[in-house]
Amino acid sequence: MKEVSAHIDDCLAAVDELPPIDVSLMDAMGCVLARDAVSEVDLPPADLAARDGYAVLTDDVAGASRDTPVHLPVTDDITAGQDHTTALTPRTAIRLSSGAPVPRGTEAVVSIDDTDLGRAEVAITARVSPGQNIRRRAEDLETGLAAVAEGKRIGPRQIALLAAAGLGSVTVHPAPRVVIMSIGDELIEPGRTGTPASVYDANAYGLAAAAADAGAVVFRLPAVPDEKSQLREAITDQLVRADLIVTTGGLSYGGGDTLKEVLADIGNVRFDRVAIAPGRQYGWGTLPISKDPEEASEHPDVPIFCLPGNPAAAFTGFELFVRPALRKMCGYRHVLRRRLRARAVRGWECRYDLPEAVPVRLVGNPSDGYRFEPAGEPGRELLFGLARANALAIAPAGGTVAVGDWLECVVLD
Repeated sequence: MKEVSAHIDDCLAAVDELPPIDVSLMDAMGCVLARDAVSEVDLPPADLAARDGYAVLTDDVAGASRDTPVHLPVTDDITAGQDHTTALTPRTAIRLSSGAPVPRGTEAVVSIDDTDLGRAEVAITARVSPGQNIRRRAEDLETGLAAVAEGKRIGPRQIALLAAAGLGSVTVHPAPRVVIMSIGDELIEPGRTGTPASVYDANAYGLAAAAADAGAVVFRLPAVPDEKSQLREAITDQLVRADLIVTTGGLSYGGGDTLKEVLADIGNVRFDRVAIAPGRQYGWGTLPISKDPEEASEHPDVPIFCLPGNPAAAFTGFELFVRPALRKMCGYRHVLRRRLRARAVRGWECRYDLPEAVPVRLVGNPSDGYRFEPAGEPGRELLFGLARANALAIAPAGGTVAVGDWLECVVLD
């Protein structure tokens, strides 16, 4: 029986980071930077007014108050984006809009809230300190410095910073193209009418959503029959567009399940019994795009992970084994889910002779500690419990979990 940690290592070893590519800013959304994104400008590019107001010398308004306003002539009016060569002279003011370049010699900007909004002459009713209401050149970011560092995920805030830094494109690890394939003659699409023996294909939808949540571009196939030639054709057809293939089902020892036999003829795939319930049996390996040596040398083999058909087992296997590998392909340095130790608030008898990943509701905080309770009935592989859970507690094999016992929990949300 293979340990969970060993299977995680093998799944990670089966994949590589995707080669970096240059993409436009909007296409970088959700990707991980492969190189530092270096600013091409100072941010801001000059000393700018932080708000609408008047450029002044601080000594000129030192005695200003609402009872004793200081009156200064207004010598110019500068708006944002306007080139200017104006210099501020003593005992005068220059009207500025927010974002306008500050005139030479300016010590502070008086907010319009502390004035009478005068245009030829302004009455100032508050004093200011040096630098007040001025955004200094490069105080946010200097030319040549990394706006966003290698290894960081690009989100909306990073897109805004990169655009402000003058970057129209960046170098990223692209989102992996993941094909999700459910296998089984009994499977039908949700929304359709089947027979009493039909099963709605929950796995393809759930795993496709999980892969997308992990950062992939997902291709979800309609359920594939167990028949060997159809299954083989379905798998080989996906090799040209997939960076990773994930199958679910087809692993039982019954005569109708043909996945192992089909994959044995296509590539190098190994199936292991892994010490975790639900699930136990998982496949991992690679498939060549072409049998021609010359063509094969130009295209890397496509990794494939095979998950059980039981929906609870498929989801558990994805979280423990597939998601870390997928995150590695995306370029992440930290690929495993966060794990916390928490205490049980309700006990139960463990039904498996293997460690069990139990869906639980985890609550708490670092100061007071964490606690959990099962989201469903432990030992029953139910989707309802998974849907309510925000973590998986790793329960011991064949024992008892008592109130107050500490278990390691894999945080899902």
